[in-house]
Amino acid sequence: MKAAFLSALLLLATISTASAQTRDVKTLTLESARKIADAAEAAARQRKWEVAIAVVDPSGGLIVFHRMDGVQTASLDIAVEKARTSAGFRRPSKGLAESVGKGTLGLLGIDGMLMMEGALPVTVDSVVVGAIGISGMTGAQDAEIAAAGIAALAR
Repeated sequence: MKAAFLSALLLLATISTASAQTRDVKTLTLESARKIADAAEAAARQRKWEVAIAVVDPSGGLIVFHRMDGVQTASLDIAVEKARTSAGFRRPSKGLAESVGKGTLGLLGIDGMLMMEGALPVTVDSVVVGAIGISGMTGAQDAEIAAAGIAALAR
C-alpha cells in the first residue's frame, strides 16, 4: 500500500514537472487550412492558372495540399517547400529569395528550405500559425494566389 502511494506521488510530481516544461503553440485548424487552400484555388481558377497549393503548420507539417489539373509535376514539391520555408523563417519567401540574390548564399545550404517567391506566413494576433506556398506560375503570381488564400481568413 505504501509503495502504491509513493508511486502515485512520484507520478504526480513527474506530471507537474513536465507541464512546467511545455508551451502552447497556436496553429491553423484543418478547417481554416481548407478555407485558405480553397480560396487560393478559386483565385487561381479565376485567372486560369494551374498551381499546386500547400498549407502547413508553424513547424512546416503539411495540413492541406491541392493539386490542380495540369500543374507541372515539379510544382508539387516546390509548393510544399516554399510553405515550409515561410513557416520556418516566419516571413514571406520573397524576402529570402531577394537575400540570396544579393549574395546571402548561406541560405541555400539549409535543408528543406526553398528560397523562391510564392509563400506567405499566416498570422493571427501577430503569431505565425502556419504558411501557404504556391507553385506553378511566376513567383509574383504565386504570391498573389497565396495572398488571396490568406485573405479568406478575414471573411
